Amino acid sequence: MNYKNYDVIIAGAGIAGLYAALCLDSRFRVLMLSKREIFVCNSAMAQGGVAAVIDKEGDSFELHIKDTLTAGGSKNYLPNVWVLIEQGPFEIENLLRLGVGFDKNDDGSLDLALEGGHSRNRVAHYKDSTGHEIVSALAERVRRLSNVTLLENAHLLDLKKDGENFSAQVFHNGVYEYYTSKTCLLATGGVGRVYDFTTNGATSTGDGIYFAHKMGAKIKDLSYIQFHPTAFADQKSRECFLISEAVRGDGAYLLNCKKERFMQKYEPERMELAPRDVVSRCILAEQKETGSDEFFLDISHVNGEYIKERFPMIYSRVLDFGFNLTKEPVPIYPCQHYLMGGIEVDDFGKTSVEGLYASGECSTTGVHGANRLAGNSLLEALVFSRRVAEDINRQAVGNDICPPFKTNDLPKPAVPQGKPDTPQGASKPEGIRREIRGIMQRAYFVYPDYEEVKKGLARIEEIRRDLETGDYALTPELVETRALAAVAFIILTELNERESK
Repeated sequence: MNYKNYDVIIAGAGIAGLYAALCLDSRFRVLMLSKREIFVCNSAMAQGGVAAVIDKEGDSFELHIKDTLTAGGSKNYLPNVWVLIEQGPFEIENLLRLGVGFDKNDDGSLDLALEGGHSRNRVAHYKDSTGHEIVSALAERVRRLSNVTLLENAHLLDLKKDGENFSAQVFHNGVYEYYTSKTCLLATGGVGRVYDFTTNGATSTGDGIYFAHKMGAKIKDLSYIQFHPTAFADQKSRECFLISEAVRGDGAYLLNCKKERFMQKYEPERMELAPRDVVSRCILAEQKETGSDEFFLDISHVNGEYIKERFPMIYSRVLDFGFNLTKEPVPIYPCQHYLMGGIEVDDFGKTSVEGLYASGECSTTGVHGANRLAGNSLLEALVFSRRVAEDINRQAVGNDICPPFKTNDLPKPAVPQGKPDTPQGASKPEGIRREIRGIMQRAYFVYPDYEEVKKGLARIEEIRRDLETGDYALTPELVETRALAAVAFIILTELNERESK
């Protein structure tokens, strides 16, 4: 059995994981695990940008906080909202220092975009590929760090707390590997793959939430799920291409099946720039009135050359689907997009399990409330991942950060039965993931259907029990399926309890 020990293990190599690694003391030995290649993550897919109060004359912390609370239905945890908003400008400056190429105006100032739910232009962006730009810059820096080992295609199969140490079992390029650490950061992203239709990539199966839950960490508000109103309406693909909220910020209209604007009936003041959950509900209300699920996004009235320059990736992708963004309306429909709940953490990313931290979408700091304001997710990942690193660094001050481990002191991770490099046991039952997705899509799409919630919960309990107790081979596919079942169980349980109150 091959095992190594580190001071910190970071599971996840999106913006949250990468930024934390850069902020950790360079004397720490750090292991970073990326489930797939580093750009196969939701961070790299983020289009809009990072919200922060840069224009101090036309904007203020108070206005950004007000917009955040409005979008979140005032269910936000205000102390952490203040932390998020006040530290935003610093994070933008730091990203610029690290080489992120945010778009700028002719005078050198940042080109700040307007997005739904914002009362001011405050979203720093790189065209419509901001996430990819940030991941590129951070990953380049991380790869230069001699104290960080970055493993791609490294699937976390198990994570346990053995005494004072964490024990991780990893499937890396077809081989089982074992690692231990005193500290662990979960930055594993969201849960979108628990739905039939999502903007999330293939890695978003809730693994970190599953492992944290198994270790006894508190999970909170997992049923706070955001449905984005303008995903490209392509029923052929479960992974729906997102058309950024920034397109509406630049003047796009929402149209019903008759190609007529309708938001004025439901949101006469904010119109298309209402928060995401509000717009999604308006679309469903209009669907009920018209009897049609055909909806469109139209920005063809805006200068075509500007659109191509401002949204090159979106323009290109939509063109691949047979639609010209500059000349015609594009079909859209809401789908699952973001998770506001997750592993409960404090203002420094600490969970209820000693030594276990979480940041990014898998965690919940309470800053988003019941619905996320555009641009606040990347900001949250930056602010709170840096605070995680600061807390870990602070605990190590005055200590020997990297004491040599003695083999006899290491916890002994469980070894798979049979040869270590060969998964043993039966194959996971076919069709389980598809069944879980169908249950969730019926039970909770924009609004909960409480009859379906109850029916779905009973079936999910059966699935979970079988997956956890059955003699199945420990493979990445099994772990992801177990995680999806656990996530679905927690979401439906929360909804069921809410309905009972």
